[in-house]
Amino acid sequence: MKYRRLTQEQLEELHQEFITFLATQSITGDEWEKIKKEKPQVAEDELDIFSDLVWERVLTSAQYLEHISPQTMNLFELQEKQMSLISIIVGDDKIDITTSTGYQWLQKNLMDEEVKIFTANKSYGEDANADKFKLIETGASITKGDLYRYFDDLMEMGNEKNGF
Repeated sequence: MKYRRLTQEQLEELHQEFITFLATQSITGDEWEKIKKEKPQVAEDELDIFSDLVWERVLTSAQYLEHISPQTMNLFELQEKQMSLISIIVGDDKIDITTSTGYQWLQKNLMDEEVKIFTANKSYGEDANADKFKLIETGASITKGDLYRYFDDLMEMGNEKNGF
């Protein structure tokens, strides 16, 4: 297994896709029930294969990831050959940017000395999807990229004001 098995909840949400997956292997509903009872390891293997296929599709189409903790916001743009990172760190541990109050503070105080913003680019290793998956497994979520674009635009405007 390349990634990890989908959770029971995820499998339930993808029930119809799983039926289609079994059908591509000429496995009917009755045959699936028989496999689960008589060959549980085969059933487990099928779930693993299906999970990997779903993860591969999801990771390939993902464009942005976010990992937000009380004092750190890591925003990733997933490009073809590399990922770009905007990392925002709040040095005051009384401010929790995962709350609406803390996030509002951050928006108003981006230039505060307690706020550090870093950017970086990193090329993928041999397997871009494996690199993306590692970030998800450590707590990142796939997003539409609104926060990434917001902070990217703010930094571009700041650079223009500074003559860059």
